[in-house]
Amino acid sequence: MRILKILIAAMLLGAAPAWAQDLADISLSDPKQESQALALMDSIRCVVCQGQPISGSNAELAGDMRRIIRERIAAGDTPEAVRTMLISKYGDWVTFRPQLKPATLPLWIIPLLALLAGVWLVSRRLGWRQN
Repeated sequence: MRILKILIAAMLLGAAPAWAQDLADISLSDPKQESQALALMDSIRCVVCQGQPISGSNAELAGDMRRIIRERIAAGDTPEAVRTMLISKYGDWVTFRPQLKPATLPLWIIPLLALLAGVWLVSRRLGWRQN
């Protein structure tokens, strides 16, 4: 009888992860809220994967961020309010569309400078000269 109890306890503990599913990977019941959540998840960068949105990341932190987004939107927060909360928690870099302000100027200027440097290098390499 004791072995049976231990076996049942082991089976229940093995099934616990299935019971622990939360809003990280479960859609919201309201289609409008779910579409808002998905759009926001596509615009938030995974801080572990860096170049990948949290909507497509398997990182544990990305799952936590998806859960937070769905919970806040289900609670009635706007996507912009949730974005602001995530930016305050993880920094400006977490969004693919950072706000233009002095602290984020490098995020806007560096890609532009890299593009200009690439055009300059290609023009020099191909021998385009302006006279």
